[in-house]
Amino acid sequence: MNNEEFKKSFKTKLITGLFITFPLVLTLLAVKWLFVFLDGILGDVLYQLLGHHYTGLGLVLSLLLVFTVGTLATTVLGRQFLVGTEKAMMSLPIVKSFYSTFKQLGDAFSPSNRGAFKKFVIVEYPRLGVHSFGFLTKECVIKSEDGVEECYNTVYIPTNNLYLGEIVMFRKDDVIITDLAIEEGIKIILSAGIASPGVIEKTGKSSALAHPRAAHVPMVNKSGEAAQ
Repeated sequence: MNNEEFKKSFKTKLITGLFITFPLVLTLLAVKWLFVFLDGILGDVLYQLLGHHYTGLGLVLSLLLVFTVGTLATTVLGRQFLVGTEKAMMSLPIVKSFYSTFKQLGDAFSPSNRGAFKKFVIVEYPRLGVHSFGFLTKECVIKSEDGVEECYNTVYIPTNNLYLGEIVMFRKDDVIITDLAIEEGIKIILSAGIASPGVIEKTGKSSALAHPRAAHVPMVNKSGEAAQ
């Protein structure tokens, strides 16, 4: 093997190894950060009580605390306590802004929440010929002044990973319902589309997109006037 062949082989193996170890290293770092973060939530409290730091004990107790809250949420008394706690959080001027935002985000992924993402869908947005992934969040009927009713689907279209996006209403027939689970849809969004399958099956009764008329629906007040 001459010098040029050696350099080429070395470069190829180095690049191959880099692409293999890069996701592995990032995964390990993410797991380590998550472990340290969760372990540190109760770490200081346990240190004050026990006078010594036991690695992993804070993580175990944090998980037990989360499990206990989940168990309480399934009981009548537990739900009443959680409702009272939520009201107390919402009564604090600054805290309620953060709490309501994080709660809505958590509710979106909660399997017990009826207002969570219902289906992973495809819509023609923001213009004809361009398709976007989105999450079906609600179905509603818009009634015109002459009494004509049209079925619409409210679709959340992420524009920044999963946490920021557009809320757009489409006519029901302009929404393609996919066979992908919500978890698969989230994986596709977070991976910037890399995790998209080669074939996506359509389900439901929604027709193919022809002339979709998506519209941002303005909020209206009780008098029927458009809110500013």
